[in-house]
Amino acid sequence: MREAMGRITQDRLGPVWLFLEPVLYLTIMVGVRSLLGRTGRMIPGADFIPWLIIGLLTFMLFRNNMNRGMSAVNANRGLFAYRQVHPVDTVFVRCFLETLLQSIVFIIFLSVFIFLGFEALIPADPLGGVYVWLSTALLGFGIAMVLSVAVSVVQESQKFISLMTFPLFMLSGAIFPIQAFPLSVREYLMYNPVLHVVESMRMTIFSTYYSVPGIDLVYAQKFAICLILLGLLLQMRFKIAMIAK
Repeated sequence: MREAMGRITQDRLGPVWLFLEPVLYLTIMVGVRSLLGRTGRMIPGADFIPWLIIGLLTFMLFRNNMNRGMSAVNANRGLFAYRQVHPVDTVFVRCFLETLLQSIVFIIFLSVFIFLGFEALIPADPLGGVYVWLSTALLGFGIAMVLSVAVSVVQESQKFISLMTFPLFMLSGAIFPIQAFPLSVREYLMYNPVLHVVESMRMTIFSTYYSVPGIDLVYAQKFAICLILLGLLLQMRFKIAMIAK
């Protein structure tokens, strides 16, 4: 409840920004891609705007879990006066809350756009979409677990980590189709687990959408589990340093 109140009432735009941010991203990207002409809006097996909406919302779930989760320890340092509260608890609660909020935003967005006539956004595989959505949240939680240790021990590292978000945004297939990249570049992009969850989410929404060969949700899930285990080990190793800062 403390995290929820802080998240929603942190400023005047708190609850509004949850919906305004994806709308602004969507408006800007539709404008940019429209300048490229018809070829900039050609997505095999899916309409451009629904395709973009799913990519943006899926990436934002990962990004918000990562960014807010990694700063959870520093933001809740006063709670460590209670012995039963551990650093890992703050990361978990923040990621859980962010997943819940982003899920509400996702459902409302889909409902509004379906009402506006974008019937392509009616999920072809709803249960599969929920499964991919939770896998995305798990991936964001995993990297937040690892980065929270780095940010807590060396607080200046958060500035450098934040710089990773934009290139990751560009290279995860959220706004540019992975099919547009040359095969030689695509081979390296496939190591990015965020790309796999974004494309997997689209395949559960659009029945006619076929991504590039090699998209594997299990790879992203294994990556997430490894990050969580590594994060737990780091949390145990640097717990005293994280609390004492």
